[in-house]
Amino acid sequence: MPTNGLHQVLKIQFGLINDTDRYLTAESFGFKVNASAPSLKRKQMWVLEPDPGEGTAVLFRSSHLGRYLSAEEDGRVACEAERPGRDCRFLVLPQPDGRWVLQSEPHGRFFGGTEDQLSCFATAITPAELWTVHLAIHPQAHLLSVSRRRYAHLCPQEDEITADSNTPWGVDALITLIFQNRQYCLKSCDSRYLRSDGRLVWEPEAHTRYTLEFKAGKLAFKDCDGRYLAPVGPAGTLRAGRNTRPGKDELFDLEESHPQVVLVAANHRYVSVRQGVNVSANQDEELDHETFLMQIDQETKKCTFYSSTGGYWTLVTHGGIQATATQVSENTMFEMEWRGRRVALKASNGRYVCMKKNGQLAAISDFVGEDEEFTLKLINRPILVLRGLDGFVCHRRGSNQLDTNRSVYDVFHLSFSDGAYQIRGRGGGFWHTGSHGSVCSDGERAEDFLFEFRERGRLAIRARSGKYLRGGASGLLRADADAPAGVALWEY
Repeated sequence: MPTNGLHQVLKIQFGLINDTDRYLTAESFGFKVNASAPSLKRKQMWVLEPDPGEGTAVLFRSSHLGRYLSAEEDGRVACEAERPGRDCRFLVLPQPDGRWVLQSEPHGRFFGGTEDQLSCFATAITPAELWTVHLAIHPQAHLLSVSRRRYAHLCPQEDEITADSNTPWGVDALITLIFQNRQYCLKSCDSRYLRSDGRLVWEPEAHTRYTLEFKAGKLAFKDCDGRYLAPVGPAGTLRAGRNTRPGKDELFDLEESHPQVVLVAANHRYVSVRQGVNVSANQDEELDHETFLMQIDQETKKCTFYSSTGGYWTLVTHGGIQATATQVSENTMFEMEWRGRRVALKASNGRYVCMKKNGQLAAISDFVGEDEEFTLKLINRPILVLRGLDGFVCHRRGSNQLDTNRSVYDVFHLSFSDGAYQIRGRGGGFWHTGSHGSVCSDGERAEDFLFEFRERGRLAIRARSGKYLRGGASGLLRADADAPAGVALWEY
């Protein structure tokens, strides 16, 4: 498997929602906790850690404070402990409807309450002691079977999801987690839901919903009958097995899903490594050899391109570009210049990558012309979830406008044409820009938007007016930002 950070397990952060739909919050002032927040922001994010001692107890650490939730014998709760002590140990008791009950391990009482009246003193479980787990990570990722060390992907020939891939290559490896009815569904790249019997269906139902469980930093998915998803048989078909307790076979890692792209040169042919180590624009179809995993360095904002043959693009003698590097270095980094529907790439020698007459790519140009421009297409987001600084993008109830500050998210469908993307929402309506920079989701005709991949895991979306889409104080999606930064960048 490739290294260099290509496969990074996501740190699982989550929010806890009480019975009145408010999130457990850790406050800086006095290290108090409450359940007053209506949405999932920084103060509402928690990380589950195993207790350093033996046993089944866990620790709840505030992502915001870096301190641990504790419950004293008299029921008082706080998030003050810098190091976990005896009072920080909790047992997680999953309930049949997917919610959690948190029980103080040393004192045996249950944690719950409303607003700023939280305590861990209840002797019986009531609705006030029930908590819903809401993942705070971006919901589109790769799913790795811990026992088989193989990635889950859609297998169209068998009409199932199988965990038998060495690398998460191509669109089929994209899994989207859908939060619904306090539980999670697993959605394949073609928008179907995974049933616990292994079938894929178009509409969610009871057997497509799973309760999340955490074990030693790994995820397990429990179905409505109390059984856990696992890879079964030689192909590793994902379905619920017989086990009612999660062992190694039932555990999964979520890994970051980096953008995978294809590039088309001025000769209208795909850039490829099909015919050897030289990167050339000489193919008429897009398959694995024409797909490249793109990573953007957070500091320099330069990008690398990793091929299915196991090598990074790298600058070689006389400006040539070959897919032979096994490590990231200065020569594997390319600066991207966004030029409307096209992109230009500048190599570490300060020259632009161009297509030579024989189709080979070389960084030998001082200026950008037709041969230095490429069409870049994102292939592994046929369905799209966007998250900004304030929350997820979601349809506004009773309106054709879009919110940008929601804890829940909508899934949008993406299509591509000549360097631009068209975004389709609920009911099949297209995104379009209206008067004064408004963005609506009920268009009958597709409007083109330009995607600019500006940071690791974040893109800017440019409307036909030349302005960028942004969130903001109003909570509405608007196309009126002048620069692709801050509230105009979207995690995807």
